[in-house]
Amino acid sequence: MQKDRLVAPVVKWVGGKRQLLADLTPLFPECVTSYCEPFLGGGAVLFELQPDIAYVNDINAELMQMYEVIRDNVDELIQALSGHPNEEGHFYRVRDWDRDKEQYARLDKVQKAARIIFLNKTCYNGLFRVNNAGEFNTPFGHYKNPNIVNAPVLKAVSAYFRRARMVFGSRDYEEVLGEVAKGTFVYLDPPYDPVSDTANFTGYTKGGFDRSEQIRLRRCCDELDRRGIRFMLSNSATDFIREQYAAYNITIVKAKRAVNSNAAKRGHVDEVVIRNYG
Repeated sequence: MQKDRLVAPVVKWVGGKRQLLADLTPLFPECVTSYCEPFLGGGAVLFELQPDIAYVNDINAELMQMYEVIRDNVDELIQALSGHPNEEGHFYRVRDWDRDKEQYARLDKVQKAARIIFLNKTCYNGLFRVNNAGEFNTPFGHYKNPNIVNAPVLKAVSAYFRRARMVFGSRDYEEVLGEVAKGTFVYLDPPYDPVSDTANFTGYTKGGFDRSEQIRLRRCCDELDRRGIRFMLSNSATDFIREQYAAYNITIVKAKRAVNSNAAKRGHVDEVVIRNYG
């Protein structure tokens, strides 16, 4: 299948891999036709590889519904997005839609998908974050010209989703990995092990991802390896993560992180890319 260069992330996501693709691409297997990504987020790696068969998943069900709407209702989505002005008052009204659960449940899936994209494009730093009640809580970004309606990219992603064999899910990652077939390449981009006590960011969905989860994920990787399934995993280069994956190939890459509210503390940090193949 010919790659479409317009196929690219439609939302900015914490820890997104778009800026690391030049480092990651040489580490991918040469040919990827069947692909699995249990922590999809913004999907930069999926859109770079554009495999013919893809099993993609994220515990954030609203995000996965957004991708389904892009596949099935892209024209309606573009129309809905065009009705969202870049105004602070409108932003906070839309952000508060999910505070009234009954009213929010009455919205259709196109309205919900447009809300996610609009908030992502206009909120501070493009930071998708929810509180313990699962409510979006990032403030307004005050950007002059955010690209709220990127119709060419939305249409290109929709066309890719429709021509490939895509399976969307919103389940626990262990369930997804347990069903991966031989010959499928797995890319894992979980919430990262924090590099400090203040660096912990797991707010993209309710709950969290602590070290017991990191250990459970590593055991899933061990099981993938035992079954002869190739995987690549990204994480922070903490001693804990390096120890967990000491049996595998570890490559260090430098990522630019822009999440810190203090601009002076944004910069390049070491990340690990872990593989069970050469």
